[in-house]
Parts: sequence; C-alpha cells; structure tokens
Amino acid sequence: MNKIASSSASRVAAVDAKIRIRNLTKQFHTKNGSFTAVDNISLDIAPGTFFMIVGPSGCGKTTLLRIMANLETPSSGTIEITQTDHTKPSNSMIFQGESIFPWMTVWDNAAYGLHMRKVPDAQIKEIVGHYLDRTGLTHFARAYPHQLSGGMKQRVSIARAFANDPEILLMDEPFSALDEQNKTLLQEELLRIWDETKKTVLFITHSVDEAVTLGDRIMIMTAQPGRTKAMIDVPFTRPRSVLELRHQPEYGELVYRIWGYLREEVQAAKARDEAKQVQR
Repeated sequence: MNKIASSSASRVAAVDAKIRIRNLTKQFHTKNGSFTAVDNISLDIAPGTFFMIVGPSGCGKTTLLRIMANLETPSSGTIEITQTDHTKPSNSMIFQGESIFPWMTVWDNAAYGLHMRKVPDAQIKEIVGHYLDRTGLTHFARAYPHQLSGGMKQRVSIARAFANDPEILLMDEPFSALDEQNKTLLQEELLRIWDETKKTVLFITHSVDEAVTLGDRIMIMTAQPGRTKAMIDVPFTRPRSVLELRHQPEYGELVYRIWGYLREEVQAAKARDEAKQVQR
C-alpha cells in the first residue's frame, strides 16, 4: 500500500514519532529499464529532531526527500506524519539551487506562504520582520534576488521556510553551492533559528562535517539502491557553536567514523561499476 498520511497527535505520540516510514521503496522505469532508487527503508523520527541524511551520490537521498514533500510517489511502503495543526502546511522545502521568485522582493518572497494561507497582514508583518531580522536581511527587505549574493538568496529561502511555520522542514543540500565562509555563517544562523522553534528537520548533505555539526541523528545510506546502512546519534549538547564544536576531539572522531561507513559504500559502488564495464 502506498500512503503519505497525516495521523492524529494522540495516535503517534504513543510511539513518540513525528514521522513514521515503513518499508518505503521507490523504483523508476526508464527506456533503458527499471532501477530501484530507495529500497525498503523504515525509520521513526521523533518530534523536534534535526535529522541528517548522508550517502554516496545517486543513493536516493533526494528521492526520499521528494517523497516526503509529495513531489514523488512511493512504489510501495508508507509514510505517516503527525500533523498537530492543520491550519499550517505539513512541510516546506529548501532546495539546493535558487528557488526564490526573481520578480519578488526579499520581503514578498519571505511572506509568500503566509499570503497564500491568507494570514492577516499585521501577523505577516510581525512574522516576516522577525525572520528577516534573524537571517540578517532586514536592510535588504526591498531588494530583488538579482541584487543579492548566493548566500543571501539562501537566507531568503530559510526565512521564507521558517516564516511559513511548517510542521516539517525539508532541506536538500541548501548550502552545497556556497563557499566555506558563507556555509559556516549560514549553519550558525540555521542553528540559532532552529533553537527557537525546535522544528522537525530532514536535511540532506554530502558533507559529513555538516551532518555532525547540525544533526541530532544521522542516517547513512548505502550506494544504489539506497538502504539504511547505519544510524548514528550525535552526542553533542545544544546550543552549539559551529567553530567551537569542531575543536573538540570527539567531533573529529565521529566524523572519521562516519567517513569509514561512506568509504565502504563508495568503494562498493566503484567495484560494481567496474564489473558492469567488464561485462559490456
């Protein structure tokens, strides 16, 4: 059975899960045949968890997130999401590339979801003003995207997502195109805003450092087809400072451990590709 459903708070609270995924599989059919992108994934994500997903390229990370956002339909399996307030959207997604509207100002981009929900103007002013302030964009409220740097555009995406107050925040490598300085600054901003809201976040990244810096739990996926290889609990307390955290020996040890899992999968994928080449 394929299902992406909202369940009552009382039903899911019993198992302490905001998101329940059971036996989720996604297959794609192309002119060259079929392939499995995500294979039989099951997991529970507790409310308020900053959940990170890492894995080799092509392992189905983005496919999994797109299913969560109702942009893809699973081939089999179920997803159940606890929605505690049906006046709010179930999710908002921040994409890897630029996704703000180029014809709208920073303010109008940040307010877009609230306007679509017909939130009163006075409330929109308060909410958008707060998140533009939190993302350092107050002085750019009337600017257009072509007047902003790449890092500032991603700040607008973050402000818009949090302003819309979704039940779940989905983030698909939102900082991957940024230089290290901007990436670190935005990670700090994201942690500060998240500390205020404690939203449930699903965040995809190729960066092990980013996964350990931001996350509460990290799911490591296998090379295609994407399965759960390991689940890691991040032991560091909050609130966190990105730079201070990276000075801790335990931080380096955890990064090294996760890289070990990923190295195994990258090597396995390379061996399979070489075997296919020999067969041809």
